[in-house]
Amino acid sequence: MNSFYVFSGKKIKRFIYIFAAALLAAGVVYVERGNITVFSETAPSAIYSVPTEKKLIALTFDISWGEKRPGPILKVLEDKKVDKATFFLSSPWSKTHQEIVTSIKDAGYEIGSHGHKHVNYSALSNEEIKNQITTAHTVLTELTGKEPNLIRMPNGDFDKRVLQVATDLGYKVIQWDTDSLDWKNIGVDNIVRRVTSKAHPGDIVLLHASDSCKQTHEALPQIIDNLRSQGYEFVTVSELISQGSAEGKEVRDSAMLNDGLEDAAGM
Repeated sequence: MNSFYVFSGKKIKRFIYIFAAALLAAGVVYVERGNITVFSETAPSAIYSVPTEKKLIALTFDISWGEKRPGPILKVLEDKKVDKATFFLSSPWSKTHQEIVTSIKDAGYEIGSHGHKHVNYSALSNEEIKNQITTAHTVLTELTGKEPNLIRMPNGDFDKRVLQVATDLGYKVIQWDTDSLDWKNIGVDNIVRRVTSKAHPGDIVLLHASDSCKQTHEALPQIIDNLRSQGYEFVTVSELISQGSAEGKEVRDSAMLNDGLEDAAGM
């Protein structure tokens, strides 16, 4: 008995897309095999969140410019009785706003480094990366009396070299799982909605206290009230990490692979 197979044009096209995507993925892996980070317990990685069943969440605030926003944000945290949060401070800003740094410290909030120059560290040499981190380390230690061991890179930019240098200097690189997009000034309601809808146990939330972010202090009270109504407890990043093994990812490599596959398959 003869058998006949009928292939539609759509099926053939889909097969070609999938085959092309597979070839592209294999090619990227081969060409970039020296750049793709294999994550193990010993490989340095950035921390985005912490796997936990407890409803714990870390609010984090980056500051690199201005003096108008930190005060109102600190006031909201005080009024709402949020006594645990983490601030990532750039060292040039800290040197010129020592009173604000002292206010953050005296309020008991955790202080991490936001580096020195606000540039992409992945574009620097290893020695320059080290210099940026150690310069900020010295400044923040002198101002706070405590050596920081958490760092959020300027612009959230890093590659595996940056991760390695930071790790060698005793730092944990902290990213985020939930981006409020407050830095885009997308509107109070949108900021609140993004944070409260994306929040999950062990989450690290990105917020800002620089003057360019004009709506954070207005959105913050609603964010706090909403998260509390969901049963969340606010903790520092260090406390969150202490709850278990943090989720580390080096996003550049995985993002590159995913983008290549999606483009090839026409997704």
